[in-house]
Amino acid sequence: MTDDAFTIDELAIPEHPNGAGWTDFAASVHVKNAVEMFAYGTDELTFTAEELLPAWHTLEHAPRRLLVARAEGQIVGRAVYETLAEPSSDYAWLSVEVLPQFRRRGIGGALAARLEAIADAENRANRVVYAVSPEHVDRGESAERLMAPTGFGSVPLANPEVLFLLHRGYRLEQVERGSRLELPVDPDVLAELERTAARHAGDDYALVSWTGRTPERWLEDFAELYTRMSTDAPTAGLEEPEDVWTVERLIADQDAGAAGPRTALVTAILHRPSGHLAGFTELSVPAGSARAASQEDTLVLREHRGRRLGMLLKIANLKQLGQAFPLVPSVTTFNAEENRHMLSVNEALGFVPMGYEGAWRRVSAGAGSVDRSARSDS
Repeated sequence: MTDDAFTIDELAIPEHPNGAGWTDFAASVHVKNAVEMFAYGTDELTFTAEELLPAWHTLEHAPRRLLVARAEGQIVGRAVYETLAEPSSDYAWLSVEVLPQFRRRGIGGALAARLEAIADAENRANRVVYAVSPEHVDRGESAERLMAPTGFGSVPLANPEVLFLLHRGYRLEQVERGSRLELPVDPDVLAELERTAARHAGDDYALVSWTGRTPERWLEDFAELYTRMSTDAPTAGLEEPEDVWTVERLIADQDAGAAGPRTALVTAILHRPSGHLAGFTELSVPAGSARAASQEDTLVLREHRGRRLGMLLKIANLKQLGQAFPLVPSVTTFNAEENRHMLSVNEALGFVPMGYEGAWRRVSAGAGSVDRSARSDS
């Protein structure tokens, strides 16, 4: 397939489901889901277009752009360009996804080139890519692996996405593990883990749980916790910058989320002596009773670690999930391979690996050289 056999254009985000542009937006979500199903061998990471739309309605706080590739009368690839709202930041997060049956035709390279050109024009020299590296692809006889510089985790060196990124000048910095927890967890196991964690935590901490929007009394603390997710979580050589959350941004994000069909279940840990929250965990639960919940951010502030608060948080939120959504079959989550503490918590709860992805970084010397007129747990 030659370049003139496919086209690339940028999508305008629809204001609401079935609004102008909805068909193309939904088709781009289909590409995302199909690529992840191929890579992980499961549909448990699938999101509907209605579920993903709210995140595209907070662009003033989290700028992003969506490109699609069309061939043979359909959308066969998509690319996402994300930056921070802070104009001085030189970071951009890039993502390219192409349907498996349309690969090796130049579409992925063309989409990547478009994203990199945008980053050049905006002087975003640091480019970060998260790419799934499945074990089931055909690599011929090669079993060689590329280790992350952290010393934790590796990806198959002969995988197409690995060779693609190396060819474009990216360096593997970190490996993330995708994990799955089958529900329900044995209540006796949870009870014993909870007793042990509570003994370590002591009396200075108390759990607080809610559904949906953050209660007003915790808005400032939660904005700080979200900001600290970008500085306290391990990012290895990615050196990802601080992503500042304000109360205004938090409210806007939750306003947008409230328009979608998913439900947020949150548990936070209150540090009694200071009266402030010391950590939190959040589950995103889809509409419908037989789909996996997604573990979103989990964080315990650095100054409060070592007391098994992460275990207390996760157990409390799993119990909340079981009470409110007893038919949810599983929970999925992602963690950096070097984040041994959080992985140990997850493994004790029963999470098992389901796949791995590489976190890649390229520092471009050419950013800004073009004519401006011309994509958790901690």
